[in-house]
Amino acid sequence: MPKDFEETGVLDHVAKLSSAEDIFTYLLVPYEQEIVNVSRLHIMKRLGQYMRQTDFSGMDDNAIFLELRAALKKAYLDFVESTPLKEKVFKVFKDEAEKHARRFVGIDSIGLANH
Repeated sequence: MPKDFEETGVLDHVAKLSSAEDIFTYLLVPYEQEIVNVSRLHIMKRLGQYMRQTDFSGMDDNAIFLELRAALKKAYLDFVESTPLKEKVFKVFKDEAEKHARRFVGIDSIGLANH
């Protein structure tokens, strides 16, 4: 684990990093630049969601580092195995999916006209 966190703590250090690539590098998570280029905001948003699900209180910096690393790997893999449109991380995608679902008329709901 990089030792830069010793002054501020892992969470604070990650918060100060300026790019997704810096976060991947700091957390020692390998990545393909092409995937990050396409899904960077989605990966970072998903990482934030995974971080909010974790209670970091009581963890030492080594444990926090490992938790963050696992969360970033998981967030990254979400977009290696899927797409931003399918994952619907951002509200605009969720809203569009709901709008599409309301417009959709299933074939079984269409009755035949009686003549």
